[in-house]
Amino acid sequence: MQPKSEQAELQWKRLKKLNLVGAKFAYLSRVTAIDRAIAKIFLPLLPPAVTPNAITVFRFISIPFIAYLLITNFQLAGMALFVLSAFSDALDGALARTTRQITKWGIIADPFADKLLVGTVAAIVISKYLGFKLAAVIIGIELLLVVSAYFRYRGRLTPAKTVGKIKMILQCVGIIFLFFFVLSGGVLWLISAQVTLYLAVVFAALSLALYRSI
Repeated sequence: MQPKSEQAELQWKRLKKLNLVGAKFAYLSRVTAIDRAIAKIFLPLLPPAVTPNAITVFRFISIPFIAYLLITNFQLAGMALFVLSAFSDALDGALARTTRQITKWGIIADPFADKLLVGTVAAIVISKYLGFKLAAVIIGIELLLVVSAYFRYRGRLTPAKTVGKIKMILQCVGIIFLFFFVLSGGVLWLISAQVTLYLAVVFAALSLALYRSI
């Protein structure tokens, strides 16, 4: 069924051209309770000119700065920028869905920005404090997801699945726990980080095995 509001209708037409209709359209455009909370608390703080795609671009740009801060042992600054960059993933999605600004570029770029962010921090921080094997597994599965999605969909757009979103949340939470360990030395943070990141690997494997989706 075609949406009634003008903005919703424009988005429906835009996504219809990409063959994202029916269940895919409903899934992509569904506004969640988290979206509504972010829209109420944080979106009013953004300048009106800021678009979801601009926030995604910020996430891409922030990654080399995060890497530099972590490599040069500015851990607190690196953690702060990582948290901001990770939160921007929720921010751009909420902005896109609540203001009907979902685009082809955003559908493609958003999950790749997430993977690049997590992969970079995994290579630098997770490998150092939790071992190379765990970092390699996290990065390896992310690469497999990208390759699998490409060969499965052959260039056709497909939205990220819920399992993949949960995986991303767990990865970010686990990394934040690890940062707390680095900054405070509390062993409980290290254990929490390890458990959370292994759980993220489980969800990543489920995403690969069940959906082969980014």
